[in-house]
Amino acid sequence: MVKKKLDPFFIGWAKKPPKVLQGFLFLISAVLVGAAVGVAFGIGSSVPDPGDARFAWGAGYQTFTGYVDAKPYPLLRLPAGEDGRDQPHAMLISGIGKRGMQQLAGPLDGQVVDAGGILLKRGDLDMLQVGGNVSLRAAEKPVPDFTPAPAEHLGKWRLTGEICDGKCYTGAMRPGVGLAHKACANLCIIGGIPPVFVTTAPLMGSEFFLLADENGEPLTSEVQDWVALLISLEGEVERRDDLMIFKVNLDSAKQL
Repeated sequence: MVKKKLDPFFIGWAKKPPKVLQGFLFLISAVLVGAAVGVAFGIGSSVPDPGDARFAWGAGYQTFTGYVDAKPYPLLRLPAGEDGRDQPHAMLISGIGKRGMQQLAGPLDGQVVDAGGILLKRGDLDMLQVGGNVSLRAAEKPVPDFTPAPAEHLGKWRLTGEICDGKCYTGAMRPGVGLAHKACANLCIIGGIPPVFVTTAPLMGSEFFLLADENGEPLTSEVQDWVALLISLEGEVERRDDLMIFKVNLDSAKQL
């Protein structure tokens, strides 16, 4: 009697598959690994460059003396030379974590202050995370020969870009932009962190604009609907020192 040759089959508990299946399984495994590598490379290539945003830990705890503007969001306006620049400079300020500085900055509006904390930087955008021994307080010494210049009004603009929170964008998170960042950014803005509009291309040398409403006040909660989306916005632009402020009507926002 002739014995019928049985087809090989895979046994899950076997130490190795039959020889006739080993080549097929090796080929399938190689294809799956290659596909996974390709997908990972594609996803990685599509993520925007996070840029040079960072906490300036290497500089340590820093203190600055300048004037406070409490609105639309707290700013520290510094004289030339105070932070190594040859021109007056305006930097954003925030508390530790997802907290703004409105409560401390409000009573000091227009006054000379000492501010201490850790600096966050992204390009020309600076934010001081205020805290420590100095925090934010009336200055111990006046700033000699310095009074902040009045705001320079630059007219009505229509800009294209993305709304981010000013803290994560400057280095608290990387990249700090995009839909994956939306929930975190909204929590920061709810907590009083200044929102910034990041343009798709630099305009007059600036790619970020501090946002305010049409009257120069903080934005309402409506801004949360537009965070992390590519949109166009219309509004008046003014410049304080080297910082652009975009005073917008959110009714003009259009998703692109």
